[in-house]
Amino acid sequence: MSTIIKKQGYDFCFDENACKSCAGRCCTGESGYIWVNNDEIEAIAKFLNLEKSLFINEYLLKVRYRFTLKEFRYEGGYSCVFFDLENKKCTIYEARPTQCRTFPFWEHFKSNIKEVETECPGVIRL
Repeated sequence: MSTIIKKQGYDFCFDENACKSCAGRCCTGESGYIWVNNDEIEAIAKFLNLEKSLFINEYLLKVRYRFTLKEFRYEGGYSCVFFDLENKKCTIYEARPTQCRTFPFWEHFKSNIKEVETECPGVIRL
């Protein structure tokens, strides 16, 4: 079965097998926002078996009118609060936010292929 994912409008495809050896470069590095909407907040809280309010207080930051996952300092950069540094994997993978599910197929990377290539070893130019 093919592990190559293509998406119309992108000049690259993605080999999801690269995630096994990558060590989470999309989950660590520069600081950034991983936005979550109300449905995602509820789904992650349920996945973690937490009350929604406890999940929000423990794992999210409010930036103006939106919520983002918290980060912590890691090796000169940052790591997502849900990235398991020891095992190099996402601890909420099954409930991860849409922003994580759609990486590397973000609108920004349509015209910034070099940037996503340096971050993601699974990106293959077409």
